[in-house]
Amino acid sequence: MSGVIKQTEEKMKRSLAALEDEFNTLRTGRASPALFDKIRIEYYGNPTPLNQVATISVPEARLVVIQPWDKSVMGDIEKAIQKSELSVNPSNDGKVIRISIPPLTEERRKEYVKLAKNMAEQSRVSIRNVRRDANDELKKAEKDGELSEDELKRAEDEVQKLTDRYVEDVNAMLEAKETEILEI
Repeated sequence: MSGVIKQTEEKMKRSLAALEDEFNTLRTGRASPALFDKIRIEYYGNPTPLNQVATISVPEARLVVIQPWDKSVMGDIEKAIQKSELSVNPSNDGKVIRISIPPLTEERRKEYVKLAKNMAEQSRVSIRNVRRDANDELKKAEKDGELSEDELKRAEDEVQKLTDRYVEDVNAMLEAKETEILEI
């Protein structure tokens, strides 16, 4: 029984971590190296994450500086950033690429908040699916005679408490992200 609950908690933690990764790629008014996590460039014939071919730093709140280790990929990096959905304009001086992060318009902020809410809802659904799978497993164990009815009830209560806790965590993360996006 405790094995099922441990597995359930691990899966819920992974859902939360996945949401955090998704939130990191959402653009806010502030510059962040995480904005570029999903950008890939062709490097020796392989799609390679940007952070594996360059140093990404944030010297100011609205400025990102990307310094490639190999100057020959400068153009590829610039093109990949322009093609991305970040809607930013990189400037290349031959040594580094500078990207000024413009403040978000009110309309864009609302779009990002809506996107964040959708991401959070997907995470909640994922957590509830984990709960359902755990409850199914526990019911099967009871049916097979491995758990008594009382043990089943206790285990289901524990799974529900975990679910409630992780859904609360998702809500707290969403609230923090909304605040960050709406911040001017």
